[in-house]
Amino acid sequence: MSDVMVTGAKPRTIVVVGKESVGKSQLISSLSGRSAGETNFRGSTVVVERYQSDGVEYIDTPGILRQSDSETTRLALTALADHDVVLLVIQATSLDQDLHDMLPLVQGKRGAVIVTHWDKVEANHAGEDTLQRLSADAGVTFVPVDSRSLTIADRESIGRSLEEPAEFTSESLTARAGWRIEPTPGLLEHRVAGPVLGLVLLFLPLLATIYGANAAADVLHPIVEGWFAPAIARVNASWPVWLRIVLTAEQGEFGYGLLNMGPFLLVWALPTVILFALILGAYKASGLIERINVALHPLVRPIGLSGRDVVRVMMGFGCNVPAVISTRACSRCSRGPAISAIAFGSACSYQLPSTLAVLSATAVATGASAGLLTWIFVGYLLVTTLVYLRLTSGSEARSAENALMVSSRPFMQWPTPNALWREAKGTIRQFLTLAMPVFVAICVVASILAHIGAFDAASRILGPVMQAFALPAQAAVPVVLASIRKDGILLFAAETGTAFSLTSAQALTAVYLAGVLLPCLVTTLTIVRETGWKSTAKTLARQVGFALVFSLILAWAGRLVT
Repeated sequence: MSDVMVTGAKPRTIVVVGKESVGKSQLISSLSGRSAGETNFRGSTVVVERYQSDGVEYIDTPGILRQSDSETTRLALTALADHDVVLLVIQATSLDQDLHDMLPLVQGKRGAVIVTHWDKVEANHAGEDTLQRLSADAGVTFVPVDSRSLTIADRESIGRSLEEPAEFTSESLTARAGWRIEPTPGLLEHRVAGPVLGLVLLFLPLLATIYGANAAADVLHPIVEGWFAPAIARVNASWPVWLRIVLTAEQGEFGYGLLNMGPFLLVWALPTVILFALILGAYKASGLIERINVALHPLVRPIGLSGRDVVRVMMGFGCNVPAVISTRACSRCSRGPAISAIAFGSACSYQLPSTLAVLSATAVATGASAGLLTWIFVGYLLVTTLVYLRLTSGSEARSAENALMVSSRPFMQWPTPNALWREAKGTIRQFLTLAMPVFVAICVVASILAHIGAFDAASRILGPVMQAFALPAQAAVPVVLASIRKDGILLFAAETGTAFSLTSAQALTAVYLAGVLLPCLVTTLTIVRETGWKSTAKTLARQVGFALVFSLILAWAGRLVT
């Protein structure tokens, strides 16, 4: 029997519930033959997903934290309330605690208990006898599995348990497993070394992506340029004006159209997203991410974030869209600061490479060190983001009582290629399906605005404002465009752009102001969808105010130094 078969014409709906990271999505993937993780963030489902297979509909729910007020826990409990047949997924390593926490939620439902991570329990008759006692006490079948490698026998056992599912009759059991299996604490659990190592591991994806994106760009740029350059020349030479407006919209040496910006997307943005997704996917699949979360929590709690939120913010460096969506798993008090941190401080796959390109061009023109300028920018962005969160997050989020809720210390393991891809592809898919369509729409809008002279008008109107930041009037256009799409920062490095007439201090101020004044339109629309217009407007107004103050400080500090 290769799958769960259900007799009768009417499909059976089975809701799968459990705590975070117990293996629900992987279990459903193995049962249904479909890949798990379409809307996962680092392996944690953030929406309710449905999977169809052989007359069975599996409903994959987000992980439940009993004491959490997160949106994901609410979604899971709602799905549970709407259905009668349940697969309760618990970990063998924390069997008693998981049953204690989860049985009250499924009392009165019908179904079975799937015990994952059974490979961590020593194989002997005592373990099997324990499950039989727990099964007799609970009144439902207990099926032990290793969800990463489900066997045919496992599938058959699960299928039999669901043919005529028994009722969960009790919210507590008298029988006990009597064990709790956790790996030996390592350096990340050390009181002093743990947070330091956690910070190093947190920034490694950023460093690796900066290096990897630059290396990929060196290889891809001539190839992609060879693809697009002839097409751009052909469009400009003979195509109708209305198509040239959309496809190229060239103003001087810079084009706003789809063909002009397409190479940047392929050379910088997509490689950056893929690199970030794969690296953080490896962190999650190996179990490392949860240990980093715990190690960093004491450091970031005073600024209103939890340990889990820090990794969400770092994920924003790949793409803000899945990072913002992932905040559904945040508690009510920390979700606002997490979204603010992503919108303000996460230099996405458009912003980061654009900034690096501008600083590199400035270094060439001024004789400065590109590496030094990069680290000044990254350091200032980090410090100002921390200050911004400290001053804007609520006291409840910063409370010492705001503990990180974790079930157990995860085991470390080498991620398999399948597990790595499963963890990463959700982020990549969200970039392609959510961010890309808006990118195309913004290209069209920006091309039209450029053609009718709107950007030139903005430059004339906002030119005097730029003087307050010790910037030339031309800087207004990249700042305005970057508030729509972050690759607008590239205007500072256009062949006839302003980068070659800027000092190092001015270039740093320009890319910082353009980067943090407002999140791009894609991110803004995502925040609106997640939190509503009123909350988004408040968040953006606050961000603009702090961005202006921080940019003024950077500009005038630069004047004093230079």
